[in-house]
Amino acid sequence: MQTKRSTFPAGWLPYALVAPQLVITLIFFIWPAGQALVQSVQRQDPFGFRTTFVGLDNFSRLFADPLYMNALSVTFVFAVGTTLLSMSVALLFAVMVNKLIRSRDGYTTLLVWPYAVAPAIAGVLWWFIFNPTIGILPYILDMLGYDWNHRTSSTDAMILVIIAAAWKQISYNFIFFLAGLQSVPHSLIEAAAIDGASPMKRFWTIVFPLLSPITFFLMVINIVYAMFDTFGIIHATTQGGPAQATNILVFKVYMDGFIGQNIGYAAAQSVVLMAIVIVLTVIQFRYIERKVQY
Repeated sequence: MQTKRSTFPAGWLPYALVAPQLVITLIFFIWPAGQALVQSVQRQDPFGFRTTFVGLDNFSRLFADPLYMNALSVTFVFAVGTTLLSMSVALLFAVMVNKLIRSRDGYTTLLVWPYAVAPAIAGVLWWFIFNPTIGILPYILDMLGYDWNHRTSSTDAMILVIIAAAWKQISYNFIFFLAGLQSVPHSLIEAAAIDGASPMKRFWTIVFPLLSPITFFLMVINIVYAMFDTFGIIHATTQGGPAQATNILVFKVYMDGFIGQNIGYAAAQSVVLMAIVIVLTVIQFRYIERKVQY
């Protein structure tokens, strides 16, 4: 059986349809990336009047800077914590909602709403909730004997930004997990139940392996999200403090480039950040994807 292929009578039509997306990609992605590559090997004076080619000097200074190495470790902890928390909670919510029949759509709508909240607004929201003076959670923790203060405790600050970033991403993960759960054949689950498998065993041996493509996709998306899209959360909650405890790489680029006006140094950081994300994505697709069952 031959499949029919769509043909366009005018040769220019496919290019015209793709052109808007190509223009957007060139203006907002390719051109800024090229500018960052050029600026990473240059050094400007504080007023931007003179530019000097310095080669790889910005990169050598970068990896000799203890503050940058601290930002690398902080970003690793933040990305892993945000990814694990957001995906595990989203999977739990998806499993619970999938068991509902009548009110499934209502719960789905309520759980999707947080995704529409801007990162900065999410950061301000959780800043108020965890505020040591007026926040409800520090008040409850104080009654339990724990003195919460993210302004002085690096551990409390990291917990705050991880919770805020994960809360923002749970809705996105929830939608994909719920769609995956609804596509799992009920006949397999019923056959395992007849064989005497417990609900937990049915989930870990049948349902979760069938969700592996979605889990792998969300893991890649969540790591990229934690690396790039959490600037607003950090800026609204801790601004990298206390004592650089939450100063992730993307926020350090902003501090050195826009606040410190060290454009070449910040451009080198953005190039390294882009390279880290590309390497992590390649590693995930090359090694972790082998365990994915499509």
